[in-house]
Amino acid sequence: MADENENPQVPEPDATDGVTDAEASVTPEELIDGVEADERELTVEDILNAANAEVDDPSDEHLADLKRVTAEYANYRRRTEANRELEKERAIGATVSVLLPVLDDLDRAEKHGDLEGESAFATIAAKLRASVERLGLAKFGEPGDVFDPQKHEAIFQQPSPDVEVDTVADVVETGYTLGGTQLRAAKVVVTTPA
Repeated sequence: MADENENPQVPEPDATDGVTDAEASVTPEELIDGVEADERELTVEDILNAANAEVDDPSDEHLADLKRVTAEYANYRRRTEANRELEKERAIGATVSVLLPVLDDLDRAEKHGDLEGESAFATIAAKLRASVERLGLAKFGEPGDVFDPQKHEAIFQQPSPDVEVDTVADVVETGYTLGGTQLRAAKVVVTTPA
């Protein structure tokens, strides 16, 4: 029984079993350093150092991305500003277009002498005209102007030996422009050469 209790000798594994020649040449200290480097967590300092290195020496890829984003933002701002101005002009144009018949009535009242003096009606008419002029509304079409079919709508023609070119004799309805946009052509009586 004593023989059974004896510890049989277990052969120690060979140091080279399952290990390649390249792995066998690595020292234990190098293995420990490699494991520590792989398992170590990134610290805030590591991240900041990497960011500072990128700032000090930016890569071409990041620089190209930054330039592209900057250009896209500048184009976006330009488009937005142009659209804002266009929408503002459209809104003002729509508002002023509604007021054109009122301005026509004021012109007729002025021709009949209803806006003379310091009457309340004359004061209101002056304020309304000043307000729409501040918005950019400008009127055109005066007797004596040269007839321009782009700006004037002829509702009547009368021949006359006194003129050499088509001339506006009378304005029936004033034309208006808002900024560079013509809202309405002037309706005029035209004198033509005989």
